Amino acid sequence: MSVQWISSFLEAKAAELGAARNTQIAYATDLKDFLKFIEDRDSNFATADRSIVEEYLVQCASIGLATATKARRLSSIKQLFCFLFEENLRKDNPAIQVRGPRKDKHLPKALSVADVEKLLQGARTIPKRKSDKLRLTCLMEMLYATGMRVTELVSLPIAAARGDPQMILVRGKGSKERMVPLSAVARQSIMGWLLFRDTDVRNANSPFLFPSRGKEGHLTRVWFFLQIKSLAFMAGLNAETVTPHSLRHAFATHLLAGGADLRSIQILLGHADIATTEIYTHIQDERLRNLVLKHHPLAYPLITGE
Repeated sequence: MSVQWISSFLEAKAAELGAARNTQIAYATDLKDFLKFIEDRDSNFATADRSIVEEYLVQCASIGLATATKARRLSSIKQLFCFLFEENLRKDNPAIQVRGPRKDKHLPKALSVADVEKLLQGARTIPKRKSDKLRLTCLMEMLYATGMRVTELVSLPIAAARGDPQMILVRGKGSKERMVPLSAVARQSIMGWLLFRDTDVRNANSPFLFPSRGKEGHLTRVWFFLQIKSLAFMAGLNAETVTPHSLRHAFATHLLAGGADLRSIQILLGHADIATTEIYTHIQDERLRNLVLKHHPLAYPLITGE
């Protein structure tokens, strides 16, 4: 019964909110882990109470799960019980008053412009085959030029890139669409990749800009993750801190440093809430603070106590 309730919940999420496949996978993983926990204690989704939800969170903390992971799992549990309550499968929501862990305020690790240049140069030169160079260069240039999420990038339809567009239509979370401008360099890299892509008969019937023979039909985010890690290592950067998401951060941070306003960055990133975008102001605040401490004529005496 409990497993069926998870399936029904996921179907409802997909139908009502257009939840992306990756989001559904995350929900399923979280809820199956919680289900195993409560079944080991002779409970199920119909009988679980607040205390067992809190006990589960304690266990999550004891095995060292990150704060963000614990918060996401509690969110999944709350949404499931809310669904069961609304469907009259339960008379209450035992998780509604359970408080989640406080999220640590970590600043995004932004790459410098010089670091990004090293990665882009690596994409142009490191792959041995010309086709691999063209594809990886296109991926990297587009990612840095648009700040797209990696899933949005690898699953782009070919139709979005035809005709040398100055803006590209991106479908983000919840199937929400937004228009993102393309730089001249990014457009040039797209054209270079398309010239090769269209000569390969294996790509003839693919609807994707970056086709693959895998079950998704396009490159996977895992594949791209590994490619960027390799590029970072070859470019002499700390590969542990370089990910597709760090390039998204770099896009936003460099725009903000260049004078872009938060509202514009929010739209470009596809953030539903500007509060999500506001984290970048902390990076800017730190940059300005260091600027004052370094260049203001009274900063040095104040710091040293003179």
